[in-house]
Amino acid sequence: GMAAPAALQRSVVSPAGRHTASLIFLHGSGDTGQGARAWIKQILNQDMAFQHIKVIYPTAPARPYTPMKGAFSTVWFDRYKISNDCPEHIESIDSMCHGLTDLINDEIKNGIAKNRILIGGFSMGGGMAMHLAYRFHQDLAGVFALSSFLNKDSAVYQALKRNESVLPELFQCHGTADELVLYSWGEETNKMLKSLGVSASLHTFPNLNHELNRTEIEKLKSWIEKKLPVEAAK
Repeated sequence: GMAAPAALQRSVVSPAGRHTASLIFLHGSGDTGQGARAWIKQILNQDMAFQHIKVIYPTAPARPYTPMKGAFSTVWFDRYKISNDCPEHIESIDSMCHGLTDLINDEIKNGIAKNRILIGGFSMGGGMAMHLAYRFHQDLAGVFALSSFLNKDSAVYQALKRNESVLPELFQCHGTADELVLYSWGEETNKMLKSLGVSASLHTFPNLNHELNRTEIEKLKSWIEKKLPVEAAK
């Protein structure tokens, strides 16, 4: 058979106290786990860290990326183009869903319940997180998507049209001045997911381009603590 894919490289911020929950943060295209962690650390002047939550920043394996004329880049999946109205490169999305499932399973093996795991990310990382949670892991604690979007006829929408179960809550943020992923794409994604039964919020940041800022990270942190509260010792 085929060799198992190598485990994803990851940068980890350990919890200060007893580890009872985990958070997986997926970087944007061309970045790395270390890069995303350093970016957030620079914004907050410290790591995004918690008493009980382990924060994992995996790195996407380098692959040929069509929008860069086939040059290698650390991307979660390929795209025919960066646009709302083209088909998704489903083959690369699905193969990465397998690799990220291994990462989720590692946390479960460490004794963390599935409903104590959150996944999300920035830009393409947020898109990846929505595919992973809404198509394959509907029992996760929640999903966050920062400056992200899903394509018009996304496989996520198709899966949710057939869905009966309770879905993870979505925390979405988007800057109105985003020139790479237009605010309207983020908004359309939010409306579509809501119409398909996802409990979704959209936090709008005036004048924010395709980037993160402190207010947004602080809001995200509060939401994370609400979805993954400290558990009383058994």
